[in-house]
Order: sequence, then C-alpha cells, then structure tokens
Amino acid sequence: MHVQEWLETVPAVSIYALVALVIGLESLGIPLPGEIVLVSAALLSSQHGEINPVILGACATTGAVVGDSIGYAIGRKGGRPLLAWLGKKFPRHFGEGHVATAERSFEKWGMWAVFFGRFIALLRIFAGPLAGVLHMPYWKFLIANLLGGVIWAGGTTAVIYYVGVVAEDWLKRFSYLGLVAAALVGVASMLIVKRRAAKATAQKSETAKEPEPVPATD
Repeated sequence: MHVQEWLETVPAVSIYALVALVIGLESLGIPLPGEIVLVSAALLSSQHGEINPVILGACATTGAVVGDSIGYAIGRKGGRPLLAWLGKKFPRHFGEGHVATAERSFEKWGMWAVFFGRFIALLRIFAGPLAGVLHMPYWKFLIANLLGGVIWAGGTTAVIYYVGVVAEDWLKRFSYLGLVAAALVGVASMLIVKRRAAKATAQKSETAKEPEPVPATD
C-alpha cells in the first residue's frame, strides 16, 4: 500500500499521540526528528479533515512543554555526571563541544536560551536537561518553555496547515517536498551548531595546553 494511502487509514488520535510522544521525547533529551514528524502531520491535516489542526497543535505544544519539564527535572537531579554519561552514549549530540556551545548560550541569554533553543533542531534536546543542570529557577524555565512550545509547535502547525490548504493540488503531486525542506532546515541548523561546537572544543583544548603561570619568588 502507498504510504499516503496508509496514512489515510491511521486514526486521528494515533497521529495526535505520535506527535505528542515524539516531540516530548525529543524535548526530554532523546535525539528524535520531532520537527519532521510535526511538519508531516500538519501537511496530512491540511489534506484530510479527520485530523484537526487545532488539536494537533495543542498535542505538539503539550508534548514540548511536558518533555522539556521532565528533562529539566532529570538534569537538575543528575547534574554534570548526567551530561558526561550522555556524552559517552551520544557523542554526536552531547559531545563536550556541543555542551560548551549550549552553556555559553545559557550564560549569555539566560531563560531566553530555552525559548530560542526551541527553534533550533539540535538545541531542542539540550534546553530542558541543561537548564536543570545549571539550576535555572524553574519559574523562569517554565515561562520560556511554555512560550517557546506554543509559538514553535502552534506556529509550525498553523503555517504548514494553511500552506497545505492553499496549495493542496500542488502538494498532492509533491507531498514530500515540505518534508525535504524541513529536513534541510534541520540539517543546516545542526551543521551550524556542530561547527560552533568544534570551535568550542578546539578553544578548550588550546586553553588546557597553556602552561599555568609560575608564581614569582622573592
């Protein structure tokens, strides 16, 4: 059966649950393609009336906010040993350079790093756990988390849905073009973060190699 035909047979409640689960796990700190899942679901809702875009956006927002909050709690309890463990298990996502880049963002922007991190594919997995590790006050984290979740999840759903409605005939012939575009955006943002992470790692190595100053003697 064609993928599109198979998707049409999937109950709407399953789509809602899948979107909330994948985005929630990604926000918790597990590397998953939350943005691609959301975009594909929003495209599907624009072509099939059984999937309500408002409910879809609400489910995506709930998954984002709840997942980030759980990640915050885990990070606050696990501390830096948790980041070290994640770095060993997922070096491509939680390497020292990536963590250093994320930490500098938090030091510079504070709670707004949580908000803006929601819009960058790789940083979405850092926001919750790292905010907990750094002991950001939860009320600040919650405000930024809620605002970021609503604007990112709700906004993405709304934009993709209305694009799908306006260009329905075109999207029927090129149904996966939107997914490819979302994937390219995600890859581009990931490459930018990885480049910054590599630079941070190099700077850290150079700093470690510098000899410590010898105290002057009388």
